[in-house]
Amino acid sequence: MDYKKELFGILEKNMTEKGYKLFSGICKIIPDIWNRPTASTGKYHRKKNGEVSTNAEHTYDLVYATTKISRMFNVNMKTPAADKLLIAAALHDSLKYGMLGNRPHTDSKHDKYAADMVSSNKENFEKIMTEEQFFVMEEMIRFHSGQWSTDVINKHKFDFKDYNPETLFLHILDMLSTAACIQTDLE
Repeated sequence: MDYKKELFGILEKNMTEKGYKLFSGICKIIPDIWNRPTASTGKYHRKKNGEVSTNAEHTYDLVYATTKISRMFNVNMKTPAADKLLIAAALHDSLKYGMLGNRPHTDSKHDKYAADMVSSNKENFEKIMTEEQFFVMEEMIRFHSGQWSTDVINKHKFDFKDYNPETLFLHILDMLSTAACIQTDLE
């Protein structure tokens, strides 16, 4: 199964034209790690058959689930609000093997790297979404690892009530995928 192709297909189908064009442009400059394991040690992201998901397969899980349950936020597909959710899901692990994609193991600071990359391109994102939507998307990526996120100052005092609901949403989807609890149309 070519999960990268399927991922890009579901994104194109559900994003605005401008949103998908921006996402595609970003993918031309970030490392192409889609077919690398989403857990380099093999300890996490195990499927029921024992294999470790690729980054594309894991990301597909999150994007697919987002398209199915985004209505919980009153979000329809093909809108800037959908772009916010889908881009956050699609880019959350985009720098998992470091800024150049050449690390032998996954980088525990990948959440920060991806959010910093998004943050440094705010003006481009604000061409397709509002400033508030951008802020939420960047926060979703930065804190998608929950209490284990790089920018959490004190993991023992971390509380999702201090963040936007969409940030918890992405964290839950990430954890569900990690535990092989998301069923998609490709299984």
